[in-house]
Amino acid sequence: MTKKLKSTILGFILSLTLLASCSTKATTEIIEIKYAEGDMTSVVRNAIETSKSKDIKLVFEKGNYTFHTDYAIGKYLYVTNHGNGFKKIIFNFEGFNSVEIEGNGSEFIFRGQAAPFIFKGCNKINVRNLTLDWDIPFSFQGDVIAVNEEEDYFDLKPYTKGFSWKLRKGQIEFPGINHFNFTALGSTLSHNKETKAIDYGAWDMSLNPNYIEKLPNGNLRFHDKNIKKYPRVGSVLQSKGDKINNRYAPAFLVRNSKNIVFDKVVIHHALGMGFLFERSEDINILNSGIYVREGSDRVISIIADATHFANCKGDILIENCRLEGMYDDGTNVHGTYVQVDKILDNKKLRVALRHDQQMGFEFAGVGDAIWFIKNPNPQRAEENKVSSVMVINDIYTELTFENELPSDLKEGDILENKTWNPNFTMRGNIIRDHRARNIIIKTPKKIIIEDNDLSSMMSSIMLRGETFYWFESGNVEDVIIRNNRFVHCAYGGAEHAVLKVSPRLAKTFDDTMTYDRNIQFINNTIETFDNRIVWADRVDGLIIKGNTIKQTTTEKQQYPDAYMFDLINCKDVEITNNTYDGNCEKTLKADEASKATLDVKKNTGFKNL
Repeated sequence: MTKKLKSTILGFILSLTLLASCSTKATTEIIEIKYAEGDMTSVVRNAIETSKSKDIKLVFEKGNYTFHTDYAIGKYLYVTNHGNGFKKIIFNFEGFNSVEIEGNGSEFIFRGQAAPFIFKGCNKINVRNLTLDWDIPFSFQGDVIAVNEEEDYFDLKPYTKGFSWKLRKGQIEFPGINHFNFTALGSTLSHNKETKAIDYGAWDMSLNPNYIEKLPNGNLRFHDKNIKKYPRVGSVLQSKGDKINNRYAPAFLVRNSKNIVFDKVVIHHALGMGFLFERSEDINILNSGIYVREGSDRVISIIADATHFANCKGDILIENCRLEGMYDDGTNVHGTYVQVDKILDNKKLRVALRHDQQMGFEFAGVGDAIWFIKNPNPQRAEENKVSSVMVINDIYTELTFENELPSDLKEGDILENKTWNPNFTMRGNIIRDHRARNIIIKTPKKIIIEDNDLSSMMSSIMLRGETFYWFESGNVEDVIIRNNRFVHCAYGGAEHAVLKVSPRLAKTFDDTMTYDRNIQFINNTIETFDNRIVWADRVDGLIIKGNTIKQTTTEKQQYPDAYMFDLINCKDVEITNNTYDGNCEKTLKADEASKATLDVKKNTGFKNL
């Protein structure tokens, strides 16, 4: 081949490459949304439905947009960890190749029961520079001004501005929007009025008073003979409604999608989780936030978890985010256990989803690798690949495998999807002033939690697979928790720890066998009032090293008899080079199984270590 011919061919190839590149860019349809007053639901619905390309970019002129549900898309949805049902969808992106949304600093204000964003089957998602809120929150709150435990009542000064409720037949009805009210006050907590954090020593309550009366001064008296723990006078009591109805939909639901970026997205309120991902891969949440709007009287931001990942894979990164005020975890990363309902032949079985908020979830697809976990051993055993899937209904699915099933597999054993597990990194975030845990994770792949500022009602970090109730898999195998700052953790009423590793397994499993492994808790700074730092059960390989621990006196200890380091049925635990400043004398508790391979050395400031 001559040099001239070679040059001509290379030039032709380059031209084709450039043409293909230009052609690809040209197929992205840019849809400009001009600001207008009034309900914008029909405008965005029409723009999406009439788009001519599978690659679209919505660009919003900066403004405060209003979205009502009158002309929203109506569809029955199965939404994991929420209530399944008929949903009103504002932005429905289903079947697009790529979706970009440029908010340009706009605010989207929703009203009523709305599912703001649904993405399904997208190969690229990029959402940035956007704030979400509701004009009226789905919550009820008031200042606690009196408590009379002898006569079983407490008095509340209810908030009226910016909230919607009424007293009818001795009960609170809220929010009263589009003909919807919760059936009870339901999930309730008391808050510190100054900081808006969950109140020190607060317990979860399911509030359903015997009756409520309006006092002459306009305050409300709650008569409740079943209440076990009264709220503190001076605190703010907040209710989010009954359990069946209080998780309508997340702000962003992403399923069966990949290459996802949320950047500079803020959520002030939502009727469920903030960001929920199902069977999606390669996800980045950057420079974003979930918190109460500055200057607002609200003490709750969103109704459930800030971020939640169910059976995802690839790499997940949450970085430089502020997560506050939500009524569940800062993040929850997990797979899903299903239970063997019946073995149909040597390659086929029927499995069942066992939690009511898992119904309709897609557990497995063709080609997925599946682990078998067989009672009484909780550890992952054989694996096999799925060759066909037949969904029977929202509970039962028939799975056929490429190879024969384990000969000792039996009904009641559980399956875990190996394919859909992610690497997870959480870096440089602030997570505080909310219900439950900062971080709860169950994935066998690499987990890195570093350089975060954390403060929690319950355990700050919890590693917990569950083979019953939630059926959230699974056991961790590679965890690094380093260079974080833990301040004022586990301040709710229940007993927790800064780091708690506690499998929640059915009674049929052997509770002496290790479950999680290879966990490093290193170079963290901890300032907290109570004793418990690490509470670990059934861990094989745990390093607690280089941590600086300081006991604070801002609050009274709730569990003075608890131990800083509490080990149960653990193996190969190392506690080295940690420093302590405080008065705790109950330093280390380890059962015989844990003592056998325990290594403790070069720690300073501890009284009995």
